[in-house]
Amino acid sequence: MIRLALDGTPLLGPRTGIGEVVSGLVGEFARRDDTELVAYALTWRGRHELASKTPTGARAATRPIPARFVRRAWLRGDHPRIERWTGPVDVVHATNYVGPPTRAPVVVSVYDLGFVRFPELCTPDALQYPTLLRRAIARGAWIHTTSDFVAAEVTSTFAVPAERVVRVYPGVPTSHGGDAALGRRAARAERYVLAVGTVEPRKNLPNLVRAFDVIAEHQRDLVLVVAGTRAWGAEAFDEACRRAHHRERIRSLGYVSSGVRRDLLAGASVLAYPSRYEGFGFPPLEAMAAGVPVVAARAGAIPEVVGDAALLVDPEDVDDLARALDTVLTDETQRDTLVARGGIRHAEFSWTRAADELVGVYRDVLR
Repeated sequence: MIRLALDGTPLLGPRTGIGEVVSGLVGEFARRDDTELVAYALTWRGRHELASKTPTGARAATRPIPARFVRRAWLRGDHPRIERWTGPVDVVHATNYVGPPTRAPVVVSVYDLGFVRFPELCTPDALQYPTLLRRAIARGAWIHTTSDFVAAEVTSTFAVPAERVVRVYPGVPTSHGGDAALGRRAARAERYVLAVGTVEPRKNLPNLVRAFDVIAEHQRDLVLVVAGTRAWGAEAFDEACRRAHHRERIRSLGYVSSGVRRDLLAGASVLAYPSRYEGFGFPPLEAMAAGVPVVAARAGAIPEVVGDAALLVDPEDVDDLARALDTVLTDETQRDTLVARGGIRHAEFSWTRAADELVGVYRDVLR
């Protein structure tokens, strides 16, 4: 039995990609008979929400952790230790970049190095990650990544031995079973290009708006639907929408529930994922699970994740993106091929396999 402390902070608030990873893993670890799970969260006010998000079979550490205080302390030193909140544990899995001081071995999840590659696109909190990671690595932490692409970036950026960097792919959030009719109702359209994810500069949504404007000229009934939480930098997307010739056919829905997300996927004609940089990226796999063809960027870990099951484009080339979207919308053979390949590809990612592999990592760390 491994007594495992896991950072459940990403379970709180609107669900992000990291939140999906943590949710999938917590569900698996809570069911296993070889792990005893306690979830903690770097939050003062959200500790009670953590208790409601922690499944049966796991325990939530609900003593308040003043996030700003502990992060400032951990930037400078090795106290307070996380056991102050979790009690004694065998392994700590820091699922959100921040590896706390502890008497136990630590595994830190790193999903991308956007804070190194594109610091101008990051929040002040994210800009603390390099220092926090270096401190955790100096204390002996192992690094878990969700792609080989990010694993290679980590080993080339930080002074960490390659044998202490491990790639474990996550599973895929549940995305099938949506109602296409409800999706079209939410989109207010019969045919639509769908983009899901946080509205932020890295997602490259202004270029998607420009590409949509190109094909909307002859695809008269086509609509662009963007579903995702607005974050800093969303003004560039707003400006692109204002400048679009077909702005009346662009729907920005903001954050949507998981049920509405599934409905939107079920009714979509194509999923567009033009992100400039990703360390993994769930939306293409979610679309594949829902039987929707995918057009995605040839950037970051996206090619590694989608394999041959998506049409890949240069994210900076608006015409390339427009051509790919138009091809999927008009070429039935290409569309059917992508849907068939997507059905195979998404099934290769499993939460059970991810938990099995991570337990193997924990045992290696303990040894």
